[in-house]
Amino acid sequence: MTGRARARSRGRARGQETVAPGASYARGEPEPPAPPPPEGELVGRGRQKGAPGGAFSADAVLQISAGFQQVKLGERGGRRRDFNDVGINTRHAMEHVKDSKLGTSGAPIRLTANFFRIMSRPEWVLYQYHVDFNPPMEARRLRSALLYQHEDVLGPARSFDGALLFLTKRLPKKETVLHSETRMGEKVQITVTMTNELPPTSPVCIQFYNILFKRILRLLDMQQIGRNYYNPNDPLDIPKHSLTVWPGYTTTILRYETSIMLCTDVSHKVLRSETVLDFMANLRQKCGNQRFPEICAKELVGLIVLTKYNNKTYRIDDIAWDHTPNNTFTRGDKDISFKNYYKTQYNLDIVDGNQVLLVSHVKKMLGPAGAPPPGPAMLIPELCFLTGLTDKMRADYTIMKDLSTHTRLDPMAREGRLNRFVSNIQKNPDAQAEMDKWGLRFDKQLVNLTGRVLPAERLFQGSRSYDYRPSEADWSREMRGLPLISPPLLENWLLFSTRRTSTEAQSLLQTLNRVSGPLNIRMQRPVMIEYEDHQESLLRALQHNVGPQTQMVVVVLPSNRKDKYDSVKKYLCVDCPTPSQCVVGRTLSKPSSLMTVATKIALQMACKMGGELWSVEIPLKQLMIVGIDCYHDTIAGKRSIGALVASLNQGMTRWFSKCVLQHRGQEIMDGLKIALCAALKAYLKFNNSLPSRIIVYRDGVGDGQLHSVVNYEVAQIIESIKSMGHDYVPKLSVVVVKKRINSRFFAQMDGKVSNPPPGTIVDSEVTRPEWYDFYIVSQAVRSGSVSPTHYNVVYDTSGLKPDHMQRLTYKLCHMYYNWQGIVRVPAPCQYAHKLAFLVGQSIHREPNVKLDDLLFYL
Repeated sequence: MTGRARARSRGRARGQETVAPGASYARGEPEPPAPPPPEGELVGRGRQKGAPGGAFSADAVLQISAGFQQVKLGERGGRRRDFNDVGINTRHAMEHVKDSKLGTSGAPIRLTANFFRIMSRPEWVLYQYHVDFNPPMEARRLRSALLYQHEDVLGPARSFDGALLFLTKRLPKKETVLHSETRMGEKVQITVTMTNELPPTSPVCIQFYNILFKRILRLLDMQQIGRNYYNPNDPLDIPKHSLTVWPGYTTTILRYETSIMLCTDVSHKVLRSETVLDFMANLRQKCGNQRFPEICAKELVGLIVLTKYNNKTYRIDDIAWDHTPNNTFTRGDKDISFKNYYKTQYNLDIVDGNQVLLVSHVKKMLGPAGAPPPGPAMLIPELCFLTGLTDKMRADYTIMKDLSTHTRLDPMAREGRLNRFVSNIQKNPDAQAEMDKWGLRFDKQLVNLTGRVLPAERLFQGSRSYDYRPSEADWSREMRGLPLISPPLLENWLLFSTRRTSTEAQSLLQTLNRVSGPLNIRMQRPVMIEYEDHQESLLRALQHNVGPQTQMVVVVLPSNRKDKYDSVKKYLCVDCPTPSQCVVGRTLSKPSSLMTVATKIALQMACKMGGELWSVEIPLKQLMIVGIDCYHDTIAGKRSIGALVASLNQGMTRWFSKCVLQHRGQEIMDGLKIALCAALKAYLKFNNSLPSRIIVYRDGVGDGQLHSVVNYEVAQIIESIKSMGHDYVPKLSVVVVKKRINSRFFAQMDGKVSNPPPGTIVDSEVTRPEWYDFYIVSQAVRSGSVSPTHYNVVYDTSGLKPDHMQRLTYKLCHMYYNWQGIVRVPAPCQYAHKLAFLVGQSIHREPNVKLDDLLFYL
């Protein structure tokens, strides 16, 4: 049975409890109700060759049983990915920021950040030892027990992972020989050899701080789910929606500019009250028995479930259709059924004896050489609770509103929660004793720092220019009634609607005529086409009516059903390249908001046809800005979609867009090399010259993937540029953009804690000394705490001053035409995200080249 190495540890807890047992064939047990065809081999992540399901081979059965005799949850580890990208030093290669990476523009602002300094003894040193056992001892627990018999030699402050020992004291000799005895009377010689002396700033020490802090969180009775820790003893129940929220924290200890600090933020884990068995029963009722196995696998595989009997999480990798709780597995030297195992181990009675079992692949453990690999864990659906929210739940306004009252904390509440967290650690005697052992303590106050607020940008639209209110970061009122920079002429367009939505379509048309005049969009009357309310009729209507002369297609949909939207986009983006605009009839049914909706639709239609809406001043000449993002398409064979969007003109109002689809395992930049060459050729055609300066904003880089960008992608970008001619050497900057970060900033304004205003820059104290990085708070939020965006310049031959790089980045956050306000990331990144998302969600193919120079995906 083949497993999958990638991301198996995500969402999986570590601890000392027995993992869910492995399976073997039932001996004399009744067959499950609907076994699948025998040739359906289980293939990684639950995708199968042939029909869903399939019996386990004899080898798989042996592997499962052997695996579960070996594996405990605490031993699931193995080599973990470095999510913090420690050890990647990019700043040293950039001469212009070696001494300082600080900007200068803007007004200073007092901020606090969600960081606590770690205060350790000045002479604190960690000593690393290698430990050998003779004869070799395979069980890690036994090795620890034998070593810890010598506390008088080692001292109380010690940490041992089975091979490496860390102490805060230096043993008298470089090699220390100790003698222990097992319970069976076997004599064991232990050789402890010093291998390293580590100062507090060394990467191994930093890693050790994080391990030690996780130990402290466990002393506070917190449970690990994924990378974060949650408190199951303080749940927030939302019975109306059958949801429970566990409060928790994200924690990371790293070296920042001036000191080692703990970055911690509030986190929440949403648990559903329904079990996987309830979910499967409801699904079977909806889709019927025939399609159930296929749909069930599609819905469940990849989800994270929680088993409340041990508060652990597992990822569902497969469904064992031929196994039930009556099957047996080997435990020690005896066979035991799953039903009896859960009764004896946890005193749980399994009610449904015919339910199928869930498969979760465990990671290869760090065990002695030659140890059998662990098999998959088998889970009982009745005992597994679903975590997270479904798409349907996310679309439900009431659920999300009720959830947000618990999870969306304003700055004052968030800061209070963080201060209480550190205070609880300092008040807990066990946690304090553990820290005292190692000579560590935390500062009691959040870190104070000074940021800068950049001045608000002036916007240019047509022949006019205007300012907006900086605190709101929105100019929808200011731009109303002003002509666009370059409005399109809309002469030949079609408006599709059903009989049921014909009234809404007429209202839309009338309102579009009213709002388009002041914007200077000249709009002729469209051809109105009625279609039957089903997908085939809509597609037929498009095929019969859309021709080469059609400039725009507007479709009023009766509901937000995805299949209809997808069929429109697939046909008009691939087969018959035409800009299109879909709108749900319900959106047009409220007369009070129709003017606002129609204005946004008119603006979207304008820029999908190549119109230019507004601009900001960009001082740099012959500059091309590139945005790159990616999306993982789970439907079309788990392919990765890379999107590249590049500016074509000085005002950053015209864009070239390209999308590539790649199979899993391929580097995303392999396909985007061709896209970058195409973008440079388009720029040359548009301007009669190539850009002298290129700035690439790379979004979609996951935790721990920075090395791939630095070591591989930058070289690919340089190679693409060289292909335009050996004598063409533009100045190049590559900036990694990260939105999913735990850093938060709080402003002290008018005597209270509030969100920093839009345009706040932070480039000191909480940035990394080995990187040329900075944070920008670009957007405003109406509720909760604002999230900054982190920018890391990993390659830079432009020589641009840090201040200019920061200001340019902030300017680009004003240029996203689908929102009349400032967005979290530079416009090309948001455009690239929209393109990759459309292709991954709806089209699943590369869009037609005729649409490359249009923002057709907005």
